[in-house]
Amino acid sequence: MTRTQGAPALAATAPNFNPMAVANTGPGHNNPPAEPTPFDLLKQEIEDLYSTAKDFCDGEPIDSEAMATVITELHDRIHECGKRAEALRVDEKKPLDDQIAEIQTKFHPLIGNTKSGKGKVILAKDACQTLLTPWRQKVAAEKAAAAAKAAAEAEAARRTAQEAMQASAGNLAEREAAEELLADANRLEKGARRADKAATTGLGLRTVWVAVLENEEVAMDWLWARAKDEVLAVAQRNADEAVRAGLRKVPGFRVVEEKVAAAGRAA
Repeated sequence: MTRTQGAPALAATAPNFNPMAVANTGPGHNNPPAEPTPFDLLKQEIEDLYSTAKDFCDGEPIDSEAMATVITELHDRIHECGKRAEALRVDEKKPLDDQIAEIQTKFHPLIGNTKSGKGKVILAKDACQTLLTPWRQKVAAEKAAAAAKAAAEAEAARRTAQEAMQASAGNLAEREAAEELLADANRLEKGARRADKAATTGLGLRTVWVAVLENEEVAMDWLWARAKDEVLAVAQRNADEAVRAGLRKVPGFRVVEEKVAAAGRAA
């Protein structure tokens, strides 16, 4: 039945009505269907009401008190089913929640890392890292200094060798000496590359980049240009919370009163 066929009252459901029951008493029917679960019954009830709602909620406005009464009853029955479904969901999920809570409680003293506290693994690692960080930074600085020194020595040797090569033109003995200087410079450059690698890898340190706020106004201009919708969403959420708490004047917002349909029949 559709809305165009009138606005009959919704049929009442008998307290003991079982929409999943199957009447079959013929011969050979030795395995009756399984008893429906509370979820099965509630699911069928909601699907029936949803099907009814599709007939009544067809986009046409309510044009009579009778129709308003029927749709109000339909709304309230759907709302009540929703509350029962939520209660059933919570009830069915509770054993799992209890198991998860038990597991979390069991492991939290060992590996927990939450606002409420940290486990022994986290605490011990933090303590070790607190001691290791300055030491590793010191070692890294020493290796960096050694690498810089080796690079400077290699560069100086390279320049000396090049000058000797230029000055040895036509002099075989000086050219031999210049070639030896060049070989020494090449060895120093290889050593400098090894020192640089040692100074930049295997240090037990990881590089992190941190943004340090220096100018709030400039930062907000950047954020507005980069994520305007997110900024406005945060502002809207805070304004809504303030209005729900009783505030009636919010800078930049117009606070208005609206009436929306609620569960329950109108007086």
